[in-house]
Amino acid sequence: MSEHDMMQHEIESYLKKYAINDEARYVIAPLIAKKSLEMNHLYQDLGFKNRIQMGAYMSQHFPQLAQMKPKDKLWKKFLYDAIGKVAPACESCNDQEHCFTCLIAEASA
Repeated sequence: MSEHDMMQHEIESYLKKYAINDEARYVIAPLIAKKSLEMNHLYQDLGFKNRIQMGAYMSQHFPQLAQMKPKDKLWKKFLYDAIGKVAPACESCNDQEHCFTCLIAEASA
């Protein structure tokens, strides 16, 4: 199993713990986990117009998790922090200094 496959599995498992129903657990969690490996912001890779739409979607399907997420942290960052990993897109991101509570830029400073 590749490192990306392992991260996808960990994100999916984490989301499933907070899923409100079977659709969120078996359809939406795997989709979000797969999309979290892509190189854009998670809301973009999921086809949302903005972070507000993403937040509403997550609140609908993972309400307890949405309440746990700090308002100043992006969803992809929040999910990867939860599993103790760095998202593949974050390693090569050109906007680390502007990312909400990004520790990658701080570690390299």
